Amino acid sequence: MSSGGGGGGGSPNNSEWRFNQTLRNVQGMLKGRSFPGKVMLTRRSEPISPPEYSPRSENDRYEYEQNEGSQEVMCHFSVEGQASGNTTDNISSKKPISPSTSSVNSLPDAQGLVSGARATDSARITKFTNELSRPAVILDKLRELSWSGVPPYMRPNIWRLLLGYAPPNADRREGVLTRKRLEYVECVSQYYDIPDTERSDEEITMLRQIAVDCPRTVPDVTFFQDPQIQKSLERILYTWAIRHPASGYVQGINDLVTPFLIVFLSEHLEGNMDTWSMENLSLQDVSNIEADCYWCLSKFLDGMQDHYTFAQPGIQRLVFRLKELVHRIDEPLSKHIEEQGLEFLQFAFRWFNCLLIREVPFHLVTRLWDTYLAEGDYLPDFLVYISASFLLTWSEKLQKLDFQEMVMFLQHLPTRNWAHHELEMVLSRAYMWHTMFKSSPSHLAN
Repeated sequence: MSSGGGGGGGSPNNSEWRFNQTLRNVQGMLKGRSFPGKVMLTRRSEPISPPEYSPRSENDRYEYEQNEGSQEVMCHFSVEGQASGNTTDNISSKKPISPSTSSVNSLPDAQGLVSGARATDSARITKFTNELSRPAVILDKLRELSWSGVPPYMRPNIWRLLLGYAPPNADRREGVLTRKRLEYVECVSQYYDIPDTERSDEEITMLRQIAVDCPRTVPDVTFFQDPQIQKSLERILYTWAIRHPASGYVQGINDLVTPFLIVFLSEHLEGNMDTWSMENLSLQDVSNIEADCYWCLSKFLDGMQDHYTFAQPGIQRLVFRLKELVHRIDEPLSKHIEEQGLEFLQFAFRWFNCLLIREVPFHLVTRLWDTYLAEGDYLPDFLVYISASFLLTWSEKLQKLDFQEMVMFLQHLPTRNWAHHELEMVLSRAYMWHTMFKSSPSHLAN
């Protein structure tokens, strides 16, 4: 099957045509089949501007409802059961199925959902609020809600819960956070705030590498060029590396700290990130933010340690699985890549190493990470499907390029002007393919 942006008539640059084409493809795949869960497609009538991070204001809640609700169309395909053995026929078919087919007669009309989108989003916010107000949060329910996006002003608390840094029990939460923040301060004092004479040669080399990489972190976002931010990033990374000697510091981990920094800073700084200043924070605030970033990074990487150990075998394994999956979903593109001599490792290694942070506009990263954290321990598996969906966004374009052109294109993907619509399409396709293949793993066998 070709990607959602290729094949058929119409201009690939027309967002309306691309949405309808993807919708028809999804309907075609679902014909005569039923799958557990639901597939969600979202469409926006116009691009939205990068979100502002102002967690404490009621205006932010209203703005979130406006941006995330009023222009969004959510198409829910309620599906149950398991994929049957002849899923192959449906996936390989390129012929779009008419919505009038009996199996999709019950699908809601996308146009008819526009007026109810804001109400739907308000209902989701209410669900988040109700879940967080429980004496003990039910994490499975919180993950289910968070998968499709978390309101920005709720992200700090929800991310701490999803990662297991903050306990579900509300009575214990403040005490645990206070203790862990003090523990981080002690670690910094023990490992970072010491003279080089007390470090080994390897530790000095590692600290110098971190100091070189910090200014290179998200270079197109001005806020990350603030010397205080870079110093905080350096302390977090060095302390983490010292306490995780199996991997130590690996280039790319610096990118993984940035979503946590932005989210936890948003609890203390109002307005758009471009207007933030570290001078408005107390030393205690900075210490708490660093501690939260450190512990959340540690929890996040616990499930993918072999991604950053010697030779990074975990990432190599994901790259191999991505190659298999693309061959299964889009054989023409797979054959073209192979014929041109392009290895998946040449472009996908960075995707998995930095978790696509360098490939999408930074204002979309926290939304992407809502889904990452909601996946929990299953994230490495789901990353393969997200990467396949991401790559196949440009299937038609890539099949027209030779080796050198593909290398240049994949190193500088045209995502600069992406808004939430494009990211949601990537996630929707990934969810759909994962749902179809996870019950039929033999389809991925060579």
